[in-house]
Amino acid sequence: MSLNWKEINLILSELDLEGGQIQKITQSTFDVLALHIHNHGKTTALLVALSPGACRIHETFRAVPRNGKPLRFAEFLKSRIVNGRIIKIEQLGEDRIVRVCVRSGGEELRLYIRLWSNAANVIVTDSGGTVLDAMRRSPKRGEVSGGFYRPEQDLLPGNDAGPKVQPKTPARPHAPARDYVVRDLGPEGSFNEQVDRYYAEQGGALSLEALKAEARKIYNGRMGRLAASLETLAEKQAGFAASDSLRRYGDIIMANLASIKAGDAWLEADDFYTGERVRIRLDPRKTGPAQAESYYLQHKKAKRSLEDVETEIRAGREELARLEDVLEKLLAETNPLRLYRLIRNKALQTNRESAGGPKLPGLSFRRGDWTILVGRDAKENDELLRRHVKGNDLWLHARDYPGSYVFIKQKQGKSYPLDLLLDAGNLALFYSKGRNAKSGDLFYTPVKYLRRAKNGPKGLVIPTQEKNLHVTLEDSRLRELEKCRVE
Repeated sequence: MSLNWKEINLILSELDLEGGQIQKITQSTFDVLALHIHNHGKTTALLVALSPGACRIHETFRAVPRNGKPLRFAEFLKSRIVNGRIIKIEQLGEDRIVRVCVRSGGEELRLYIRLWSNAANVIVTDSGGTVLDAMRRSPKRGEVSGGFYRPEQDLLPGNDAGPKVQPKTPARPHAPARDYVVRDLGPEGSFNEQVDRYYAEQGGALSLEALKAEARKIYNGRMGRLAASLETLAEKQAGFAASDSLRRYGDIIMANLASIKAGDAWLEADDFYTGERVRIRLDPRKTGPAQAESYYLQHKKAKRSLEDVETEIRAGREELARLEDVLEKLLAETNPLRLYRLIRNKALQTNRESAGGPKLPGLSFRRGDWTILVGRDAKENDELLRRHVKGNDLWLHARDYPGSYVFIKQKQGKSYPLDLLLDAGNLALFYSKGRNAKSGDLFYTPVKYLRRAKNGPKGLVIPTQEKNLHVTLEDSRLRELEKCRVE
């Protein structure tokens, strides 16, 4: 529900804003803004929302949260109108455009708050109509710095609007003639209080119930997928937990070497651990000690896999508990603006580390829009390979030296620039045993062309379709990369 023109007039008539000083600007999201105006000993938080279906302007009696990072339009307003005084605030005719005239720093600025659901905007101009900035920049409409905006020319015939320059504004929405009325939104308080309460409780895109339903959908979906993954891991855990029998088979073979003849495919013997008779498969091509060694290696690999699975299960359970805690806090939130910001800025982030989850293993670097990951040891290399890189991400490794795995995260539809390869190559050589050589050759290939070495140590891979890159360590490049390191 958006406000009609009669409701906007009633809202403005209840507020004592003319002559007031704008003391603070708060922009919660890209479409919600608040002007904190002090006048006659009282501070009014004038809320402006451009949300589709919920366009409105009114005093809010709830705390207006700040965004986690500075937003462009709020920073512009802070530099131009904070400490300025409101000369006049009014709606232009019946068109749901509120004009706020502000005197700041010896000049008069105008804020046009256009409350149309299909083209809502806040546009700041000088007194001549030249656009200084807009909350939603629209070059096609001229609603960008240097454009022209003067709706008075069309909406209020006879108004002294200055030179008749063709405005680049969207066409006024046409609707059948309608007798608008001020709706009854509650029995108590001023109309500003009723509107604020209505939107907080049930008003469209920023209603608490709608936002809580969205939070449930997001988090229940993520928790459901995580729970399914934990079930699969539990099945793997049960399978690997039975690997002790492999070690026992090796021991039984070693205790019965004299009974094994060349070409035997089976060994029947007593299990001195359980007292039962067991039948163990043999490889006819191997000697008895080699048969036992094969079972010991299988047991070692299964035990290592069990440790990895148990680590994943612990991490999954911790993440599940974290998601449950976040959802509980979101559902307990009573301020719709704060809840809206939390959902947009946190809950919809799919990257676990940016949502407050576990930190990425190893080192992370941001080079423009690209991300480079570095594993500093076998454990971090393996962790990155298992959980944090995908098939088309690029893998680099020093060719003749043990050391780090370096990954460049893929960007859809973009090839890897040479300068970025040199960045990653310098990191791969620097975090290897070849650092003192000052130069060396590197392998690089997409992650999908890596094959894990059978029965090899943790993190060991065999590359295929690899290419070669010769790199010379550059101190200046490494210093620049250090500045781009993500903590």
